[in-house]
Amino acid sequence: MAKKGNRVQVILECTEHKESGMAGTSRYISTKNRKNTPDRLEIKKFNPILKRYTIHKEIK
Repeated sequence: MAKKGNRVQVILECTEHKESGMAGTSRYISTKNRKNTPDRLEIKKFNPILKRYTIHKEIK
């Protein structure tokens, strides 16, 4: 049975990596409170392929 509540898991994907055309993807799994942040998350995270911090946006 699923948990009741506002906290959900989200997948964050790098935006700059898609545009660069390099192979692979940089994705992170995080949680957010749906009640406090109803819109999509946008966080700066480290991209190991590009070797720098980039903006990761919530997908799906």
